[in-house]
Amino acid sequence: MANETTSNCVICWVHGMVQGVGFRYSTQREAQRLGLTGYARNMDDGSVEVVACGDNEKVEQLITWLKAGGPRSARVEKVLTEPHQPGREWTNFGIRY
Repeated sequence: MANETTSNCVICWVHGMVQGVGFRYSTQREAQRLGLTGYARNMDDGSVEVVACGDNEKVEQLITWLKAGGPRSARVEKVLTEPHQPGREWTNFGIRY
């Protein structure tokens, strides 16, 4: 079944100069463009947490975008990812505060 798509969720922590530079909003736009659901939020340690759910290929595309640095104003030093099983399903990709 080559046309069958598999969906999953990942949680990512993006470290570097990623707060105060529009990173969450750019991530939201990219995730929406890819048709993903989830959220982005600033963490107390200066990183941004991203939860992305959807088609495996699209999730991987978002991770690649995050690792490539996201918006031009950001400076990504590292991106940590792991599989995630959220306690709920999202209907869109939002920004959490």
